[in-house]
This record gives sequence, C-alpha cells and structure tokens, in this order.
Amino acid sequence: MRTKWHRASALAVAPLVMATAVACGGSGSDEAAGGTTLRIIVNISPNLTEQYWKGLFATYEKSHPDVHVKLELTGTISANAKLTQDLAAGDPPDIAQQIVPAPDTAKLFADLSDQAWAKDTPLVDQYAVDGRTYMVGVGEQIQSLVFYNKAAFAKAGVDATEIRTLDQFSVAMGRLKSAGYEPLQTAGQWVTGGQFSMMADAGVLTENPQWIKQRNDGKVSFADSGYVPYLKRYEEWIDKGYLKKSALGLTYADGQTSFLNGKSAMYVMGSFLVPAADAAKKSDEIGVFAMPTDGAYPSGQFGNVSNPYTVVEQSHHKAEAIEFVKWLVTDEEAIRSQLAADGNLRPGFSYPMSSLGTAVQKILDATPSVLVKSGENQPVAGFSDELNKQIQSLYTGTSAKDAARGLDKWWNSQN
Repeated sequence: MRTKWHRASALAVAPLVMATAVACGGSGSDEAAGGTTLRIIVNISPNLTEQYWKGLFATYEKSHPDVHVKLELTGTISANAKLTQDLAAGDPPDIAQQIVPAPDTAKLFADLSDQAWAKDTPLVDQYAVDGRTYMVGVGEQIQSLVFYNKAAFAKAGVDATEIRTLDQFSVAMGRLKSAGYEPLQTAGQWVTGGQFSMMADAGVLTENPQWIKQRNDGKVSFADSGYVPYLKRYEEWIDKGYLKKSALGLTYADGQTSFLNGKSAMYVMGSFLVPAADAAKKSDEIGVFAMPTDGAYPSGQFGNVSNPYTVVEQSHHKAEAIEFVKWLVTDEEAIRSQLAADGNLRPGFSYPMSSLGTAVQKILDATPSVLVKSGENQPVAGFSDELNKQIQSLYTGTSAKDAARGLDKWWNSQN
C-alpha cells in the first residue's frame, strides 16, 4: 500500500483547446534591460497552455526583477526536437521542460547532483543516469486508469466495481455498444500507442518490473511475452467495433473533448484528465477504475515524473537557470500551481479536489507501485513512436502477432 497522497482539483485550468504556435526564435544575447533573459522550451497541452506558462513565469519575474523568462514554443514538434534544432543552430536555450535525459543524451544537460534541493524532488533516483541527477520534476502522474461515463454505465447495466479482468472489460464494451455508446474513446497522434502502454504496461510490468531491462539485454521479446494478449485484445476490440477506426483522424484534444461531452463511454488516460474534467464541469458525471489485467489486481500504475526540467549544459546563464529550476520544483506556490494545472501528485501537498480527483486518489492509495520506464528500464530511444505506429497498423489489418514481431524487429535494428 502506498503512502496516502492528496491531489489537486484544477484550480488554475485553461480552456479545453490545443494551443498551437510557430516556434519562436531566440538568442543567448537577448537580455532583459539590465538583467538576464532565460529561454525555456515547454510543451503546450490542453491543460498547460501558453497563457498558463506565461502566468507562472510572471510570478517568478515579480520576485526576481533582474530576470526575464522567455517562453520558447515548440509548435508542432516535440520539446526534444526543438532542443535538437536549437543546439544544431548554435543557439542553445537555457532550460527544457518535458525532456528525460538518457545515457546517450545526459551530456547535453547540466549535472544537478551537487544541488541539495534536487534530492527531495519526486522520483529523482528512478530517473538518475549513471547515478547522476540531470533532471528534476514537480510531481508524479499515474496513467493506468479507465475513466467512464456514469450515465452510460447505468444505461448499459454495467457495474464498474466488477471490472477487474480483460474478459470483464470486453464484456462491458459489448454491453455499452449495445446500449448505443462508443465503448472506448481513442484518437490519433500519440494517443493510440500511449493508451496501449497505459493498458499493457500495468499488467506486464507488474508481473515483471525488469521486463524492459531484459528486453534491452535480449533475454525477452515482444512476440513471446505478456504484451501479445493485450495486442490480441486490442485487435479484437477493433474488429468488434469497440474502437472506431475513424478515431485515428482525431487529435488528442478532440478525443478528450468527445469523451467529456458524453459521446463515448470509456477513456483510458492518465490522471491529467482530471483538471480537464473539472474545467468542463463534468467531474461528477465521470467515474474511474484501475486498468483491468489478467494478473494481480490492482496492478501497479504505469506512471512518470510530471513537469520535469533540465538545465541545458550550453546555457549562457547556467547559474541563473539552475536557480529558476530550483524555484519551479521547490517553491510551494509554484508546485501547487503546476500540480493543480495538470492533475498531478506530490507527497506533502494537500488540495481541495473534485469527486473525480478523490476517486483517482483512492486508486493511488491502493496502488502497490508506480511503474517508471527510466534508468536501466528505459526503452530504446524512439520506441514510443514505433509502438504508436504498430498499434495504429492494427486498424489497417496488421495482426497482433505481426505487430509484436514488428516491435522486435525494430528494437533489434536499433542495437
């Protein structure tokens, strides 16, 4: 049983739209009048909008008048791609958010191991590289969650508390479809592969927490593992119409909005859905349960650090950048704001929460572990993109076995 934590309702949530912008250029010599300009790369999401980030950074600027924080938007590329682009152009930013250093990329970031405050940040040891700290985070997310429309379940005669296995999960989908609902909401972009990880990792990594390390060592394969039954289930759900093929044309924001508006009955997603539901005033209409598995229940929760920050090694203002990151992950009000904005968790922080937030909290309290893919259990770089590709191929006729073999073939080709 995990220590009881308290999570936030969305106290500072932005509208349910995906903000887009062209990446802003920048220069290390772009200084605030008489002070320092810090450039920070961030990812934009339905919860963490451009407006949210600017408001958060303005709080820091008020107490540090000699510092100006300049937001670097990524546009349609990832934070990692933006950082790579800037470094290649000889124009390094100072800080990057949402990038997890790996053994082959750690040299790009400042070593924070000598910073005493870094040792108390969430999951810091799990994300260490060769025993060194290159990244610090604000909180923690759990993601092996199934959110459901209470009205749809009532109409279909489905009791969420009785869904513990994949067979029961499939039966519930059939009843929901017969009741006139789209059983399980998905979307294109990263969502397809992301949801599969949220589902399959809960079962596979609970049974064998070292599975990724063993795959890296060539001791196990996707084609001969617990991932195959999940791939077969997914293929079955597509064939039976429980997952709509047309959903691949939806963006992440579109899929989320469709579920919140009651057009679908269930939605596999992380705890970061809670603030979006709160903002849409839908929380009381939504329930949640831990992802069903054919193994131990409740399983561990696939999760990760939330709002991770790195200081770029080539930063022209490394000391100031480290001080700003320290504020982001240690200042109580900054922590509360970031946790609340994206529905995340951190020991020692208590907040008012919605009924949905309370339900997620109870799942966390009963979770035996949080399963983090990092350190020696970090997949080969680019795996999430390949997984997404293989899961989406199931919609166009690829079999579960071929998808598993495809994952193995790709993984082996990276070594």
